Amino acid sequence: MADNNTLDFYAANAADYVEHGQDEPSSHLRAFAQLLPPKAKILELGTGSGRDAEYLLQRGFDVTPTDASAELAAHAEARLNHPVHILAFDALEDVSQYDAVWACACLLHAPASELTDDLSRIHRALKPGGLFVASFKAGHGEGRDSFGRYYNYPSADTLLAHYREAAPWGDLQLQSEDGSGYDNLRTQWLWVTARR
Repeated sequence: MADNNTLDFYAANAADYVEHGQDEPSSHLRAFAQLLPPKAKILELGTGSGRDAEYLLQRGFDVTPTDASAELAAHAEARLNHPVHILAFDALEDVSQYDAVWACACLLHAPASELTDDLSRIHRALKPGGLFVASFKAGHGEGRDSFGRYYNYPSADTLLAHYREAAPWGDLQLQSEDGSGYDNLRTQWLWVTARR
């Protein structure tokens, strides 16, 4: 279930947040796209500004962008001229529908108590062999940032435990790197790549 304070932040700051998301697609997104077959069917969770969906759509993929924030979804839809669905992680019910799931900096808002179930839902939504890439802010347990947004802040070991409890993933890999985010603070990012 989406956190109300987090949704309130995105509702109040959607335009500024979208403006912040105008930078170039990440190396992780480019690598993700290179692993996919032509016209792959992709579910994007947490589209935010729509930047990543735009990159994927321009490369001919069949993208379903989603976001739990109605305000962000509206901004992304205007940018993309493409439908953006309002979807909370715990409402995902698709079964074997997608060649890939892209979840950049969004599942980090999933309640820690719900994360394993959310990962199970994503596993179920993927076709056999489907690719799943997600990123999280590392930490030592759930908390809020200076804007009041909720984060699950897992350690690498905790995050991998959620994945392993959720489903029998193939080729589960975690990569850690330093970076930043909307708050411009130094952040350790955990990038997880898995296949159904």
